[in-house]
Amino acid sequence: MSTVQEIDVDTLAERLSEGGVVLFDVREPGEYDEAHVPGAVLVPLGTVPDNVAQFADAAASATVYIVCRSGARSMRACEFLAENGVVATNVAGGTLAWLSSGRAHASGEAAG
Repeated sequence: MSTVQEIDVDTLAERLSEGGVVLFDVREPGEYDEAHVPGAVLVPLGTVPDNVAQFADAAASATVYIVCRSGARSMRACEFLAENGVVATNVAGGTLAWLSSGRAHASGEAAG
């Protein structure tokens, strides 16, 4: 049974507007390029184990949220991070729910 915290996209929008959060998107680059939540940092799921330090650094000073397409990959990322001492919150419904809510989204390649 998972002990990962989850929020919906409405709560995510509120938290993003308040600041003090970091949102990671664990989809593949092509999915991210097509549409993503503004400000989301791309770290594809397959690379999460190699980037635990990036998540830990973010979690040291901000609340970390993880999003994917629908919530499954981001949940796996949250569970993996929890096993490695990093607290992250899953975004239930993922980017599909964000887009369905009619909120603004970004597109284009990830910086870096």
